[in-house]
Amino acid sequence: MASEKPSLEGLRIDRSESVVEGGRGRLWIALAIVVVLALAVWGWLARPRAAEVKAATAQNRTGGPAAAGAVLNASGYVTARRQATVSSKITGKVVDVLVEEGMEIREGQVLAHLDDSIPRKSLALAEAQLGSQRRSLAENEVRLRQAKLNQDRMKRLHEQGVSTKADLDTADADVDALVARLELGRQDVQVSERQIALRRQDLDDTVIRAPFSGVAVSKDAQPGEMISPVSAGGGFTRTGICTLVDMKSLEIEVDVNESYIHRVQPGQKAMATLDAYPDWQIPAHVIMPVPTADRQKATVKVRIGFEQLDPRILPDMGVKVAFLGDEKAGAVPGKPVVTIPRAAVRKDGDRDVVFVIQGNKVERRAIGLAAGTAANTDEAVVTSGLAAGEQVVVEGPADLKDGATVSVQGSESRR
Repeated sequence: MASEKPSLEGLRIDRSESVVEGGRGRLWIALAIVVVLALAVWGWLARPRAAEVKAATAQNRTGGPAAAGAVLNASGYVTARRQATVSSKITGKVVDVLVEEGMEIREGQVLAHLDDSIPRKSLALAEAQLGSQRRSLAENEVRLRQAKLNQDRMKRLHEQGVSTKADLDTADADVDALVARLELGRQDVQVSERQIALRRQDLDDTVIRAPFSGVAVSKDAQPGEMISPVSAGGGFTRTGICTLVDMKSLEIEVDVNESYIHRVQPGQKAMATLDAYPDWQIPAHVIMPVPTADRQKATVKVRIGFEQLDPRILPDMGVKVAFLGDEKAGAVPGKPVVTIPRAAVRKDGDRDVVFVIQGNKVERRAIGLAAGTAANTDEAVVTSGLAAGEQVVVEGPADLKDGATVSVQGSESRR
């Protein structure tokens, strides 16, 4: 029996080595999974991301200001040469306001009334003082007549030897004193009359009238508010009743790059196009370039007058102007043009390029711009390389390259 026991022990399976080998296998599998996941995360993080850009659509505009015949194009605003915020001459409380936005106002028309209780009382006091001084003056005139009679009497008595020289001198002194007092009284009356005129002017200043004919574009005060010709601290005092614009004085102001100002001459014909009415051509002419330059923007302001005003033309409207050459001054532009925002145009050496959006990628494309498209304008006229309806990048990374993946965040709103 003792010999059989070792043989049975030899038949037992030893599992210790297989357990160790199985544990090592599972460890290698786990490590491989971790490595694969790490590579996947690294690949996801290292992938090229889409650049965020803003886009605008090229517009096909008929008869724009940059059509044939233009030697220079510029943009600006409609301005009024005659515009005023109507205020008061004095500080006072607003009683009523007789104007509303959009009202047509005539010169001298009453716009508002201020509280006139104090000016009226001051005028009444001045008139009472004048009345008192006039009565005092009348009393002095009576006394002067009496003093002259007494003087004549003293002269006769002195000549007869009845009165002394002292009595005559006293009579003469009384006359001279009353003459001086009478002259002072007349001057006091004149001062009081001028004081009354001043008080009447103060009373008249409580009525605010229109300085010229025009249209009220804003109502700046309400009854119960204080108004003053100067700004007061705290922000509770108004400085105007309304803003009045003379619609007959409307004109255009544009900024022209000083490099192109030699193309602009007084009296030169021009064609204006309001941003609100892009298909409406408005004949205009150059009044004059303002004889000073803006050193910050390197531009010169040019005043342009309308050949004929229209109710659709309003102050502060955006407008684009084409300065016409002499040979085409009488022509009305009518050729379709493609326009894009000026911010979409980039410089590549001496070439103008844009990035056109194709799907989720961009294509770098060279374009041609119309002659006279100044760098300071907000719109560029494309003559070649771009068709209406294509989207171009307006804002994006400075290092944007051809074929780059992009994500359009927003489109610029354009008419």
